[in-house]
Amino acid sequence: MSPNARLIKESFSLVEPVAGKAAAYFHGRLFAEHPNLRALFPATMGIHDDRVFEALAKIVRMLDDPAGLSAFLARLGRGHRRYGVVAEHYEAVGSALLATIRHFAADAWTSEVEAAWTEAYAMVADAMIDAARAEARTRPPWWLAEVAGHELRAPDIAVVTLRPAQRLDFTPGQHVTVQTPRWPRVWRPFSIANAPREDGTLCLHVRAVPGGWVSSALVRHTRVGDQVMLGPPSGTMAPADTDRDMLCVAGGTGLAPIKAVIEHVIGSGRRPRIHLLFGARHAGDLYDLPDLARMASDFPRLRVLPVVSDDPGFSGTRGRLPEIMERLESWPDHEAYVCGPAAMVHEAVRRLRKAGVPPSRIHCDGTPGDLGHPSGTPGAPAVSLTP
Repeated sequence: MSPNARLIKESFSLVEPVAGKAAAYFHGRLFAEHPNLRALFPATMGIHDDRVFEALAKIVRMLDDPAGLSAFLARLGRGHRRYGVVAEHYEAVGSALLATIRHFAADAWTSEVEAAWTEAYAMVADAMIDAARAEARTRPPWWLAEVAGHELRAPDIAVVTLRPAQRLDFTPGQHVTVQTPRWPRVWRPFSIANAPREDGTLCLHVRAVPGGWVSSALVRHTRVGDQVMLGPPSGTMAPADTDRDMLCVAGGTGLAPIKAVIEHVIGSGRRPRIHLLFGARHAGDLYDLPDLARMASDFPRLRVLPVVSDDPGFSGTRGRLPEIMERLESWPDHEAYVCGPAAMVHEAVRRLRKAGVPPSRIHCDGTPGDLGHPSGTPGAPAVSLTP
């Protein structure tokens, strides 16, 4: 560990236990010195306070992983474009951040610690600014999109079809962040549930979660003809370029990116056997079975197995997805795609690796050490150092 990284981690360990107070102090300092920046942030700061320190903690943890840190900072820098963040704002944020660490580190703050934080923040800001400038050369910070379809498939699940005003290129398996008029400057990630189409439309599978401002707005308060804003597509769960048979494990609205991957593979002309395990707690939450049945009818090498965990009245396969997956077959020769609640994904990945599936053939949006679910359900916090 470098001396600077050690000083930063030691001083940050004094701040992390009071992260909530530190975040409030940071934003209070920032807005007092630069009141014009308040307009870049959500009206309610509570959730955002948590995310600021989630991002900061992750950066501190990754100081000894330059490659991983560089990739993370690039994602943050690109993501900040949708809030209207420009290079000049980073100086103000850095000043408020160092003042916050200094305040809460108290007697542990020395000239050496200050120098370490100053140098590290300059590196962080430069990386984020460079990534934002590079992306600005090729695509806008956000797209306007019209709601072209809205189907309520369950009391808390909707399939929302969007038509972007400009072409939005994406890879099957990726997600976009969404902002609704109901909650300005609040963005949440949702997976795209289709492969690219000629008409440019996107489908999102959205579950309204408790306290989910954007997900609830999309499910309960959005109508055909409304407009939303979309951030640039991102995510790493892309279809593998192979004819190898596929195992797909989807929990809840984690079906969305996996369905996009399956659509892409079918449309490519390849003919692998595709095993799709689609799980939910209750039978009523298997919201997409009719369309999956249509896909299986058009492509007989697709086998769809609905799985329900907590519904005694369900007559089909019952149990937890990772257990059913392990019970059905051995999968070492398959490409595996997994998405859903983080705990399910972790367990499925663990069992696949134990069964001999190489990590390079296990696809999910993240890595086994940092898994999340980008389709709008819990487990996908969009961390941010600024808005």
